[in-house]
Amino acid sequence: MTRRRSPLPPSPLPQRLGVDPVRLKLPLDGEWGSVRDHLVERLPVGADAVDAMLAGGAFVGLDGPVRADAPYVPGSTVWFHRELAEEIPVPFAIEVLYRDEHLVVADKPHFLATTPRGRHITQTALSRLRHDLELPALSPAHRLDRLTAGLVMFCVRTEERGAYQTLFRDRKVSKEYEAIAPYDPELDLPRTVRSRIEKVRGILAAREIEGEPNSESRVELIEHDGGLGRYRLTPVTGRTHQLRVHMNALGAPIVGDPYFPTLTDPAADDFTHPLQLLSRRLEFTDPVTGKEHRFESGRALEAWSAG
Repeated sequence: MTRRRSPLPPSPLPQRLGVDPVRLKLPLDGEWGSVRDHLVERLPVGADAVDAMLAGGAFVGLDGPVRADAPYVPGSTVWFHRELAEEIPVPFAIEVLYRDEHLVVADKPHFLATTPRGRHITQTALSRLRHDLELPALSPAHRLDRLTAGLVMFCVRTEERGAYQTLFRDRKVSKEYEAIAPYDPELDLPRTVRSRIEKVRGILAAREIEGEPNSESRVELIEHDGGLGRYRLTPVTGRTHQLRVHMNALGAPIVGDPYFPTLTDPAADDFTHPLQLLSRRLEFTDPVTGKEHRFESGRALEAWSAG
């Protein structure tokens, strides 16, 4: 019989700029005499910093601020806010297209990550929306690449997140993207592209490898003008960088892509050449309310609109 896990205790600390406090579970085994001794050993900030944080009441347990001489209690929990590195602000607004008691659907700009990760913490769609909409429990139903603009969906209630994530896992969401890429009259379109894509941790770009296909995309040409084409991309699967990999494999890498066909390293504050890829449409039946939803991005890809 599977034993159900006890729910995690709620944090006594509020979010800061839409970012959750760090939760530390104290190990069940160990010979620390105090919470302070464990924190000094566990945290990479040094003893002086830990002492200063304790003196300032930065570490909080279920009973309130942790004292400097608090005894070590195996299995107990401590929360604190990490010091956030200064981030370069993404100078574009995130638009909320739809909001009800279950869902938030946003129209994300280029360069804004969906969720906190790595060097992008506060400058993310999730952190911004949690803070701006005063929805601390908001969570992503799926993720959109940082460089891709367009529609991304969030769950208002934690207990409903699984139902919305299952929509994407079971491919019950109709998704349509738009891309600007070189036009090749010899490229036979429309077509379905299938390949095996591998994304290795620590390596920026995904790649195609030999083996059974694990990705599928439908590629159609909408129109062309001069040397550029406007393409409709319909992914069946959702591998990392899938549409970018498939367009590159067709010899039509998406305009503004710093990964394909050549890996480049634009400056972190360079917002002048956005990837010309847009999550244009999402369509699905709401698993909680049964309502039919169809959302469309209001953004335009500048490489085409300026042409």
